[in-house]
Amino acid sequence: MRAALTIVLSAMIGGLLASTASATDLLRVGNVGAVAFSFVPTNVGKEVGIFAKNGLDIQIIGFGGDAKLQQAMAANAVDVGLGSGPGMAFIVKGSPVKAIAAIAGPPLIFGLVVRADGSIKTIADLKGRKVGISTVGSATSWLMSEVSRQQGWGYGGFTLVPAGDNAARLAALKSGSIDACVVDIGSALNFAQRGDGRILMRFGGVVKDFIMHVIFATNTAIAQKPADLSAFVKGWFETIAFMRHNKAKTVEIAQKVMGTNAQTTGAIYDELMPMFTDNGHFDPKALAVLQRSFVEMKILPTKPDMSKLYTEAFLPKN
Repeated sequence: MRAALTIVLSAMIGGLLASTASATDLLRVGNVGAVAFSFVPTNVGKEVGIFAKNGLDIQIIGFGGDAKLQQAMAANAVDVGLGSGPGMAFIVKGSPVKAIAAIAGPPLIFGLVVRADGSIKTIADLKGRKVGISTVGSATSWLMSEVSRQQGWGYGGFTLVPAGDNAARLAALKSGSIDACVVDIGSALNFAQRGDGRILMRFGGVVKDFIMHVIFATNTAIAQKPADLSAFVKGWFETIAFMRHNKAKTVEIAQKVMGTNAQTTGAIYDELMPMFTDNGHFDPKALAVLQRSFVEMKILPTKPDMSKLYTEAFLPKN
């Protein structure tokens, strides 16, 4: 009797543990900038329990730029990628992913910084100079090329230097190996507050119709984890709603992720919350801008069929 009872109890405990383990599914989420405010919603949603409420355990991994993120997704090292709109061009080149939500519009996230020595005072002073970006084909690359075009210099007005993540770009700027660099606005504000340099320009006015950031999913995850992807997208937009109404808590979490003080983080919050979308839909005008940019920058030889690069199947239905 005792032996039989032991077996039954063991089976019950084992079943309970298995049920607990499967209560939340692990989703590996990569982003193109580990300390950028653009991707803080994953940290906020995880810490306040929004993703857990949607049945997910989130593992967050940072990468230095779109190219590295796409490589990680191609290797199935992550299931979901938080990257740039211009990064959608990688899909045409064979990256086994698809964009599943547009999460930010105008490029408010970036600032162009220069050293404090005063040699660069205007954008015109940068013509022909070296400007640090994250990677080739990234949002930082496209934005500087667009600035060059708007200045009347074509797309080659600057020498663009792929330099990796924000810290690497700022280090290259300080060393004098580049003359300016594009970094997230939080890094830019810190850079200026420390007296190392100043913000030469912000990018919000460079282009109005734009998709700054998207959520990518690997083809493997789309095939094998569709429910998890829907849960993640739902959790993301629930987190954005939470952040809009809970500045203090958002700033508390964000400053730990970004390594910024409360004052700077609050300023970043005020500048960047307006860029987030609330529903994830892909705006046709913004898609047209991306489509045009791929050809004008010679990333792609012809305009791609943008409808093949994204899906709205995982967006919340209400």
